Amino acid sequence: MNETVSAAPAAHDTLRASDADRDRVAELLAAALSEGRLSHDEHSERIDAAYAARTLGELAPLTADLPGAPARPHADRTDLAPSPDGTENIRAVLAAAERTGRWLVEPRTNVSVVLGSAVLDMRSAVLSQREVTVQVALLLGSLQLIVPPGVRVVSRVAEILGSTTLDTGTDVDPAAPTVVIAGASWLSAVSVETKQAKTAKRKHGCR
Repeated sequence: MNETVSAAPAAHDTLRASDADRDRVAELLAAALSEGRLSHDEHSERIDAAYAARTLGELAPLTADLPGAPARPHADRTDLAPSPDGTENIRAVLAAAERTGRWLVEPRTNVSVVLGSAVLDMRSAVLSQREVTVQVALLLGSLQLIVPPGVRVVSRVAEILGSTTLDTGTDVDPAAPTVVIAGASWLSAVSVETKQAKTAKRKHGCR
């Protein structure tokens, strides 16, 4: 008995994947990791495959066994469009700046704080690549970075009468998606902590 396959899905599968398609898959994989549906090794393997995928057909199997995944990725997503130069600038002078919710973390995010504070909540964010950099310039201010489980954070901040606190645990895979914090901190504080994604908290309840 010969098996027949619809030509329409096959044609769709051969369409070239866009950066937005890969970002959407990365978002679903990050959520699955934070909810315990994927192990660190499974997440690492799938995220590598996602960013190496050339067609929609190569992306589809990566989330086929996860909740919230469509039958096939769509190429019409525009809410995570990258900036032309791959950077985002966040400034807080005598003020507070906050980046939360669903957003694209550019390869480089410049954070400048003077007598203020900045919060970068990456729990529902999508990393534009496996390693991104947060470049800071802090003067009498503070930066709080929140990441979901499974994301590695490396601090390379030069401190001048400042402090950096990393509360991310010790069981993060060295090959996991990485956020590098670099730059300088004068009389300022940088804090990093790992928290479950908000969607996971609503589903399982706060502990």
